[in-house]
Amino acid sequence: MRTTAVVGLVGVLAGGAAAPPGFTALREVDPSIRQDMRYAGGRNFTGAVVDGYEEPECLLARPAAEALRRAQRVLLRRGYSLRVYDCYRPQRAVDLFVRWAREEDGPEDLARKAEFYPRVERGRLIPDGYIAERSGHSRGSTVDLTLVELPGREVDMGTAFDFFDPLSHTDDPRVTGAARANRQLLKRVLGEQGFVNLPEEWWHFTYKPEAYPDTYFDFPVAVAEVRP
Repeated sequence: MRTTAVVGLVGVLAGGAAAPPGFTALREVDPSIRQDMRYAGGRNFTGAVVDGYEEPECLLARPAAEALRRAQRVLLRRGYSLRVYDCYRPQRAVDLFVRWAREEDGPEDLARKAEFYPRVERGRLIPDGYIAERSGHSRGSTVDLTLVELPGREVDMGTAFDFFDPLSHTDDPRVTGAARANRQLLKRVLGEQGFVNLPEEWWHFTYKPEAYPDTYFDFPVAVAEVRP
């Protein structure tokens, strides 16, 4: 979940205000896109539900949601579907990630470390740029996602989602064969619809131009927040 560390404190933090009118629930734009919202449950690097995730729902600025719908139509014709892991992320969740990264691993954290950051110490996650104080997700046009082969088979992407390691770099030369082809398919189909990949994470894409390029929102993840 590498955040855009270079952003730093640039931009406006919108506090806990309600969502602007340009946000929508992805399910209401395209219910065929599968959702596995990791931070709304315990299967993530923190091991718990993350602050601000009141419902396991993907919320996005509408242009990004509609672009995902277009990409999904292309992939369905090829026997695939998108599966989203994270979409809009409130600032309070980013703040929790920073606090978590500044803590030390205990014996209870060994299994999660083995799954998400086996070759880096937790104390290096901020200095190495995996976690930062601002995330493009909080602006509403960034999404973390993968492919599944219909009717629902997991597709090899070379690493798991949120794997803090250079192997997660989209074009890491050590990732070959089917995994490399799958990464390139995801990148190509999303790129055709206006999404730009973060090179350090094969799963991370931002729709351009962003609807809210300079604002970091903090309303909770709940469908009611984006309904009139």
